[in-house]
Amino acid sequence: MASELIHRHHDEIRSESNPISYSDKPSKPRLPIAKPIRYLLNEQRLLFLVIGIALAALIFTATKSADYSRHQTDAFQVSGLESYQIENRVGYGGVGSVVRTGGKVPLGLKSKGLRIVVTGGAGFVGSHLVDRLIARGDSVIVVDNFFTGRKENVMHHFGNPRFEMIRHDVVEPILLEVDQIYHLACPASPVHYKFNPVKTIKTNVVGTLNMLGLAKRVGARFLLTSTSEVYGDPLQHPQVETYWGNVNPIGVRSCYDEGKRTAETLTMDYHRGAGVEVRIARIFNTYGPRMCIDDGRVVSNFVAQALRKEPLTVYGDGKQTRSFQYVSDLVEGLMRLMEGEHVGPFNLGNPGEFTMLELAQVVQETIDPNAKIEFRPNTEDDPHKRKPDISRAKELLGWEPKVPLRKGLPLMVQDFRQRIFGDLKSEDTNTA
Repeated sequence: MASELIHRHHDEIRSESNPISYSDKPSKPRLPIAKPIRYLLNEQRLLFLVIGIALAALIFTATKSADYSRHQTDAFQVSGLESYQIENRVGYGGVGSVVRTGGKVPLGLKSKGLRIVVTGGAGFVGSHLVDRLIARGDSVIVVDNFFTGRKENVMHHFGNPRFEMIRHDVVEPILLEVDQIYHLACPASPVHYKFNPVKTIKTNVVGTLNMLGLAKRVGARFLLTSTSEVYGDPLQHPQVETYWGNVNPIGVRSCYDEGKRTAETLTMDYHRGAGVEVRIARIFNTYGPRMCIDDGRVVSNFVAQALRKEPLTVYGDGKQTRSFQYVSDLVEGLMRLMEGEHVGPFNLGNPGEFTMLELAQVVQETIDPNAKIEFRPNTEDDPHKRKPDISRAKELLGWEPKVPLRKGLPLMVQDFRQRIFGDLKSEDTNTA
């Protein structure tokens, strides 16, 4: 009994000296994130991590800046320019202005070419205008149905990334994103516009409406190429822009004459009513390379007939007068008008006046002194006199024609000779 008590007492003492604790909840394990934190804090590893992140951010920023600068340089680069333009277009009720700064282009700042649509751009005047715009560094979209235009006139631009051509009739709407619209689309010679007079007036009216609508939608500046035919058979000589004309509204030429007058009306109504920036040019007789050979206009008629050894056809008594400007002068006037601040209309023509007989004599001197002249009855509604007063263009545009008839005509003759006889015949003639 005594030994049992001693043994129990000994167990109690041992239990008190080595207590065992019990708990209903197990102890929580240490978080796994503690070890990485202790690792970073040891030996300044956190400092090195921060420095690495900063260096990576710096390299990324520098790379992005270099790419952006290179993109901006490519976007603004225009070859052959020695000056740059900064264009500020004012919206409704305002007038567009152009700021030109001469001298060398500052590093990193070069002119951005415009995106321009030229309707009738494969035609005689249109193709020369396209040449100038492309040379200036603009991107050009030619819209033409090739009724009188020729692909050969613009083939030398095929493959140029800044040139596009769309076969399209402006009588149907078209959607484009452009900065400027040169609206030249319409047959301009009597032979062509009399061929389908209803289509001619539709082109002048509906086509102009469509292009004005496009200009309104995209905020583009619009230039209408009107004509001296709006003066009809003028009673005022020379003709100034304020003269309202003397036009037969039911004659065989009315589809063109009245069509252009209506186009001018629509242009001014869009300007006054919708705030569209517009320009109006009234073009007088123009000649030069790429004219249609058999379009019925007097210069092309005389040149083609003289080259073919045919009599030069003079209608009436040959005392009717016309003024003739070379195509490069006209293109210069159109571009100055588009970039200027004045709506117009402006007469663009050469005030040098020639009778039909005098023109025939110049053609004889240039091509064949032995060419004969043949007189025929005059055509209906043929104007007796036509001479522009270009005082307004001189004053406000700083423009006047530079190429005289006797200098420009040989250039046209060379082009006609090659197209009529071909390269081989042209070489043989030059050799002789």
